[in-house]
Amino acid sequence: MVAARLEPHPARVVRAPRGPQMSCKTWHAEAALRMLMNNLDPEVAEDPAHLIVYGGRGQAVRSWAAFDATVAALRSLEADETLLMQSGKPVGVLRTHDAAPRVLIANSNLVPHWATQEHFDELAQKGLIMFGQMTAGCGGMGGAQPLAVTLNGGVCLIADVDSSKLERRKKDRYLDELSLSVDAAIDRAQSAASAREAVSIGVTANAVELLQRLLERGITPDALTDQTSAHDVASYVPTGLGLAEAADLRARAPAEYLARSLATMVAHVRAMVELLDRGSVVFDYGNNLRQRALEAGFARAFDFPGFVPAYIRPEFCLGRGPFRWAALSGKPEDIFTIDQALLELFPDDAALARWLGLAGERVAFQGLPARICWLGLGQRERAGVLFNELVKSGRVAAPIVIGRDHLDCGSVASPNRETEGMLDGSDAISDWPLLNALVATASGASWVSFHHGGGVGIGYSQHAGQVSVADGTADAEARLRRVLTNDPALGVLRHADAGYAEALECARTQGLTLPMHSSSKGPA
Repeated sequence: MVAARLEPHPARVVRAPRGPQMSCKTWHAEAALRMLMNNLDPEVAEDPAHLIVYGGRGQAVRSWAAFDATVAALRSLEADETLLMQSGKPVGVLRTHDAAPRVLIANSNLVPHWATQEHFDELAQKGLIMFGQMTAGCGGMGGAQPLAVTLNGGVCLIADVDSSKLERRKKDRYLDELSLSVDAAIDRAQSAASAREAVSIGVTANAVELLQRLLERGITPDALTDQTSAHDVASYVPTGLGLAEAADLRARAPAEYLARSLATMVAHVRAMVELLDRGSVVFDYGNNLRQRALEAGFARAFDFPGFVPAYIRPEFCLGRGPFRWAALSGKPEDIFTIDQALLELFPDDAALARWLGLAGERVAFQGLPARICWLGLGQRERAGVLFNELVKSGRVAAPIVIGRDHLDCGSVASPNRETEGMLDGSDAISDWPLLNALVATASGASWVSFHHGGGVGIGYSQHAGQVSVADGTADAEARLRRVLTNDPALGVLRHADAGYAEALECARTQGLTLPMHSSSKGPA
């Protein structure tokens, strides 16, 4: 199990253009161009020289040649043409119509019988496919957790094997402090907790080493989760190896690396379960760590739940999920203008008001200024129309690109994450993300993608994404009304079909038609 060989381009720095001037023929294509470049901005990407955005080896495009060809294709794309991307490579431009998506993307997809990591890696080595985790140009993951804890008044103790990642998070104000040793980090966290001081502490160490030291010292954290790259065994770092040693072993003896990686995952989950037994609230953050440990022989790997069935599913039943946007002007002021407009649009949403206030004070921008919040069916359409009006009126300086995470209410089939423990047992049915991509295409999103393996690895998930552009035109408003209604509606339909009462009630109150429920049509 080895990553595809990609020649790095360390001297090349990519940053998205800013401002109201286009280099493409439509704002839909221009937004796709800028968000692609934003993914590779050094402030955003984990390893831009290798085109890696996040997720261990999740790439923005397959090669630098593919990047250049994609940029050229977007700049020449007509208003009635659609660019086709196959696993990070532009493969064609077809004439469609002006209300169609300007880009259609398929990443990492394999016929189910062949959807194994081993076969994927064989194809990747030949340059035929890539692991594409691009989700709207918002970059790496894993840095937000320390800030999330401190925003809620807690003490966060994190370990990362890569000291540069910790230093970067500290520079960007997502992490407060760095400790020189595991014991020093634990001592600082205990002291802060006793003093009720909200602070995040990072230490360069393997996460397993941190957990085992907590166990040895008899310290039980209140809550515990994990966000290592366990979805990709080749990116997860075994204990006993530094980064350079891990890279050497991965290249020299991939089978040995895989075995050591899986053994470490077993130790990792075993430690999490032991802390669960001692009283910690433990949950899986969605990286497939439990599945890896189970397959490697640890029978209790699923003793703790995933975060979706534990906390999030009621939100999904209402069509709620992570809704995000970026300012193509590059101006932070545009984000602040939108923050204030959203507070006026949803004056009774206390949670939204609290979040936007904290985000404005504490969240640093990386690459193009962006924001995220959770909105549901009905709210997303209103927000999109608001954004379009702000562009039209000139209150923001350039169009706004609107997307969401692939982790959403109706866009994913992932039995160990978003669809874990569905009420009707439909966890593995992937008709729903396919329908989601089709509906987004039919509704006129600016670009639509369908991926395999995101978050949990090859063979374990399928998921769809969509992005739409608010450029101030009547056409954009019509598209936004369709896309931002139908996208979350798919989530409500998915959960209503599974029998969730909250989703059935939401469908009724939002006026959705469920043909198998004759009385489902609610108020118009």
